[in-house]
Amino acid sequence: MLEISELSEKLIKKILTNLEEESETNCKLPGGGLLHIEKDLPYLVIYRNRSKDAGTKRMVISEASYLIIGDKEFENYQRFIYALAEHFSGKFKSYMLFEIYAGEEDSHTFVLRGPAKKLPTSLEVLRDELNNINQIYSGLYLKAEIKDTKQRQKEGDEALLSVEDAKKSGAVLLGMEIPPFYRNEAGKVYPVFFRNFRDYIIKSLHIALFDFLRVQTSSGVPSYNALGRQAIKDKVFEVDRKLSAIERSYQFLWLVSPANIHSIKETFFESNFEKVLDYHYRLLPVDPDVLKRKLYNLKIEDIDDPAMSYIFREKREELDQQITMLGERGTRNFFYNSMRLHKGVEHELYEEAVSLLNEVPEQEPSQVDLIDSKGFSSMARHEFDYFKEQDESFKCKVHIRKDVNVMMVSHGELYIPQDYKMNKKEASALIQHEVGTHVLTYYNGKSQPLQQLSIGLADYDPLQEGLAVMAEYLVDGLTPNRLRTLAGRVVAGNAVMNGGNFQEIFRLLTNEYGFSPERSFNITSRIMQGGGFLKDIIYLKGLVELRAYLQNGGEYEPLLAGKFGLKHTRVIKELTDRQVLKPSVLKPSYLLTKDVEKKLNLIREGLPLSKMITK
Repeated sequence: MLEISELSEKLIKKILTNLEEESETNCKLPGGGLLHIEKDLPYLVIYRNRSKDAGTKRMVISEASYLIIGDKEFENYQRFIYALAEHFSGKFKSYMLFEIYAGEEDSHTFVLRGPAKKLPTSLEVLRDELNNINQIYSGLYLKAEIKDTKQRQKEGDEALLSVEDAKKSGAVLLGMEIPPFYRNEAGKVYPVFFRNFRDYIIKSLHIALFDFLRVQTSSGVPSYNALGRQAIKDKVFEVDRKLSAIERSYQFLWLVSPANIHSIKETFFESNFEKVLDYHYRLLPVDPDVLKRKLYNLKIEDIDDPAMSYIFREKREELDQQITMLGERGTRNFFYNSMRLHKGVEHELYEEAVSLLNEVPEQEPSQVDLIDSKGFSSMARHEFDYFKEQDESFKCKVHIRKDVNVMMVSHGELYIPQDYKMNKKEASALIQHEVGTHVLTYYNGKSQPLQQLSIGLADYDPLQEGLAVMAEYLVDGLTPNRLRTLAGRVVAGNAVMNGGNFQEIFRLLTNEYGFSPERSFNITSRIMQGGGFLKDIIYLKGLVELRAYLQNGGEYEPLLAGKFGLKHTRVIKELTDRQVLKPSVLKPSYLLTKDVEKKLNLIREGLPLSKMITK
């Protein structure tokens, strides 16, 4: 970072030269001032260092282009601002200087000071966005108003530039006074409210700035999302790395799955479906207390990038719940935390599941063209070869294990039960489920600068499984029994929530919904692991949510860029527009299959789930 001890004419020229040569410029300026500018942004958000003004500065320093004015050499700062405006307006036709300051402590009004008649649209966009804040935070009763005045600065302050000098430099000068609701009477910030309030202000400001840039400049900025920082601070990558290390220190699904599943099954069947052995779990390789200490030692609250802060706070809460559950395996508390983690079974989802079970009859499993675990491993490696053609650095391991009761991908590696057998159609569908979705999104996420996109953002599972089941449909592999299994898992989850035990849920599936004993056991044993584990409800839930997303015009392929949820599509788009995230490295082979667009269009047009099956 450049350190400028005096804003002399020579040093100002040096900064302007640096702005042309570097994609990002950072300078320490006299009196505690700071400059951060990323290339090709024709605006500057400005704040003057003040005492007893907690919080306001933090609204500025998350910006991609900002200036903090120090407490000395104000005249030199004025010359510097003029030089910046003249430099950038020559490049972009116009330049926005936007000063932010706090109003009086009892203020309820955002005051926007600027040329209302000459720049009506941008000011009105900002006013309207700020007025919408009352719909989100009830009880604040805030309002925004525009003042058409030549005085853009806070009352009592000297102007950054006169209106005449702003015109000469090619700049438009605006000021925004913010009601300081984010701190108490003693001047201390309310941390949780401040974070959300700040994020709302920044988004509103970006929407208004984009309106100005789109109409008044030649910047070519594609959307308001692109106005966030492209250069991510080292602190963000440090938190990302440490969060990922915590999650990689244990394999959650592996640790909550019973190690003695084969004995449980054998005893249950030999006892005429009555005796259920206790689940035995693998020893924990980590100390939950130590992990939680590491988790909450991460200073996520110090991250001022709204998108990154949102992602990390969500993930920390999810990891906290998972770590708690590891210490509660085999207890009722495990189930209660599973309810919280997976949100339980909503009535609409339960009704969808029951409807599917009533509409789609059970079929006898095909015993033709059976493929065992080694054959499936060979098919998986063929798909790996296709990925390697797209990126030669692609790698993935396959594990065939006796102590695994279900096929799964964990940390990007494929685990196959040793006794697994299925017909060729089911195997082709499962390849696209496990490899074409779970392995692919892990690798696409791993290729991003943020490790969280390979590990998975908070609550990413429903979309992951929705995509995986959709892939089965797209390769004509979604069979009646497969769809019934997904619906059966929801019914079983609902039964657990209503207090059902192993035997009761097993009988419910076999007697009321016509599942074979084998398939009833598989569904029941999975839903009862840990003490009641609701993860299995997300397969049907994710499919239902993905179908609704596509019907509302959502794009399919961008969802394969990593492991995230539908609720994250906005923040993923923002980070992509900001060029923090890169295009996906891998595409699945099923997107090249015949009639894939036709099938997706059928979904968009409202194809019922029961009609997605291949008989």
